[in-house]
Amino acid sequence: MSPAAGGPSRLAGHTARKRFGQHFLSDASVIEGIVDALDPRPGQRLVEIGPGLGALTLPVLRRCAELTVVEIDRDLAHRWRVRDLQGLRVIEADALRLDFASLGSELRLFGNLPYNISSPLLFHLLEFAEHVQDQHFMLQQEVVRRILAEPSTSDYGRLSVTLQWRYRMWPVLEVGPQAFHPPPRVDSAVIGMRPRPPQDVQGLRSAGLQALVAAAFAQRRKLLRHSLGPWLQRQGFDGNFDLQRRAEEVPVQEYVALALRLQQSAAQG
Repeated sequence: MSPAAGGPSRLAGHTARKRFGQHFLSDASVIEGIVDALDPRPGQRLVEIGPGLGALTLPVLRRCAELTVVEIDRDLAHRWRVRDLQGLRVIEADALRLDFASLGSELRLFGNLPYNISSPLLFHLLEFAEHVQDQHFMLQQEVVRRILAEPSTSDYGRLSVTLQWRYRMWPVLEVGPQAFHPPPRVDSAVIGMRPRPPQDVQGLRSAGLQALVAAAFAQRRKLLRHSLGPWLQRQGFDGNFDLQRRAEEVPVQEYVALALRLQQSAAQG
């Protein structure tokens, strides 16, 4: 997460590391609210990204009996391994490079995500959505607003289009800086995400949609004929699409329909 005011802070013998964006959740009522929203059950494949000092890990493990945690910090990963908790599997890895498909199917992902990797990680997880049952993540509140934003608003952008295409999403709760140690400089929020069924996804590959949306929002203050137009020409697209709009004015379903046309055209050679 974003750097806290002041210098390094220690909690339970561990110094929060800025390079990993560590801000540890410590508010009992917030922890209870997140765990209740997650509602872990025995037999489910639960995976926590960034267990930290265990604010969510331990209460979730008590409810579900088996839990996999993914931790990039070598010291924290070691602390979890030596505790040798029954039912806990520790994977020391960078979540941005992890093949989540290797963890099985019907995964239930959750975590208090570092702010500095939240958007890249959400894009990375798109590739594994078919293996996921649901996701509950603590994010910067601003990021949650962008994810849930409607067209023709300043928050609407790449995250909005791409994630709304692939997931049904809902806000869970808002969390202030005082709920963390050390406190970040921003407000946070928890979001729930459930992958849409195959018929909603329509066989569209996320990479194609991401490339299209990135081109569209590259110059979001200008009309699409200045940004998306040249990109479409390079793809050999000769169909009709209204380029006399700004990127933020185009609904998700129109971007999806255009991406599908491009994918089908490419498949036909």
